[in-house]
Amino acid sequence: MRAALAFLTPLPVGAGPPGNRTLRWFAVAGAVVGLVVGGSWWAAGEVLPALVAAGVVVLVDVAVTGALHLDGLADSADGLLSHQPTPERRQAVMAAPDVGAFGISAVATVLLLRWSTFASVDPDIVMVTALWSASRGAMAVALVAVPYVGGGLGTAFLGGPRLPVLAVAGVVPLTLAVVADAPAVAVAAVLAAGLAAAAVVALGRRRLGGVTGDVVGAAGVVAETVGLVVATSRW
Repeated sequence: MRAALAFLTPLPVGAGPPGNRTLRWFAVAGAVVGLVVGGSWWAAGEVLPALVAAGVVVLVDVAVTGALHLDGLADSADGLLSHQPTPERRQAVMAAPDVGAFGISAVATVLLLRWSTFASVDPDIVMVTALWSASRGAMAVALVAVPYVGGGLGTAFLGGPRLPVLAVAGVVPLTLAVVADAPAVAVAAVLAAGLAAAAVVALGRRRLGGVTGDVVGAAGVVAETVGLVVATSRW
């Protein structure tokens, strides 16, 4: 659990390096992060106007995650959406230190959508917790179910058992969604988040032959954002 939190956040939890057993804790670690984000949403909403509170929540999420997944989104957008002819060239674009038009546009769109969704409805801590759990669960599933073609710390997760990861990734967020204020809406949001993550992973597999750490991070951010949009839709 601590290894999962240490990998997914900059929090000083005193854990060692991650291993292939760490993935089974991703959905639980995501729930912890979601609880912090959702709690800040509620607290900010108690003392600030909705528009300002929404901005605070987005800032808290960026701080708690260290912008790690937003960085993955920017790099993935630049590489996966570019017109480079080969997977190798696309990965080279993703590894470059600068950010291109695709990356800037993707991050700006996601932040705007997240801010507007938080500003549109009353705070629901459990729903956010379920969505953030679903996004990290989707990351874990991608790492065990799709070929990994990147390098870095992502290689530490390879070779682990799939069944515990798949079980936790599904059970934890759906259980949280069921006890949310509007369970039907929360379940729909979690399922939409899973589909959105799968779409990003599928794009990565098509354009790169598999996933990298950046693609996995992008899948999580897109999953959360789509889930929030679905949760704030008119039902």
